[in-house]
Amino acid sequence: MPQTFDAALAAVEKVDGWMTDAQARRLWDRASELHEGDRIVEIGSFRGRSTVILASAAAEGVAITAIDPHAGNDRGPQEISGYQDAAAEDHDVFHENLRAAGVDERVQHVRAFSNEALGAVDGEVQLLYIDGAHRYGPARDDIRVWGGRVAPGGTVLIHDSFSSVGVTLAILRELAFGFRFRYVGRSGSMTEYRRELVARGARVRNALRQLGELPWFVTNVGRKVLILLKLRKGPWPY
Repeated sequence: MPQTFDAALAAVEKVDGWMTDAQARRLWDRASELHEGDRIVEIGSFRGRSTVILASAAAEGVAITAIDPHAGNDRGPQEISGYQDAAAEDHDVFHENLRAAGVDERVQHVRAFSNEALGAVDGEVQLLYIDGAHRYGPARDDIRVWGGRVAPGGTVLIHDSFSSVGVTLAILRELAFGFRFRYVGRSGSMTEYRRELVARGARVRNALRQLGELPWFVTNVGRKVLILLKLRKGPWPY
């Protein structure tokens, strides 16, 4: 198992996925803060790029659950459906990548959609990483339902924030104007929230910090439109 961040990053260099080095660093830092008895839940693992980082950073005794149905849908940018034939390969490659990094035995893989996997996790969650379905409804439910399982002081990390339309709308609905989560910041499209009561006087400031990301969101959507129209070459913003 990789013992340092650089070693973990090297271990996932050739693993398919959408995660920048800075985003991997944020995952590593939050996971490495946990202690024996704590729990990490990842929603959306694809082929294990983020899973390896989380499992490599977490101390012994930290439970790690990766939830991904590997059903061939919501695989990545512009891959919402129609990839059922790739599902079995995604599942096999996911475990091959975890075994190669020496973390497969540390990770409980729940091959189910996130709304069907609630019973597979007992108790509270100290670190929740959401990178599942990017449509508004599923993204909202992941934030609302799984976010409700996060312990006080725990962390929620959300990928494709202020980049995907569905995820951004879900954040605006569930987090931007609420009082249960404080916005910490972002690395690219990966946002970080802390589960804590936001005092009444701080709620406006907390909301404004998130709304302040909307110009960046508009820029990302514009880039995607240009790529789809073949007026701009990638990479797909994330």
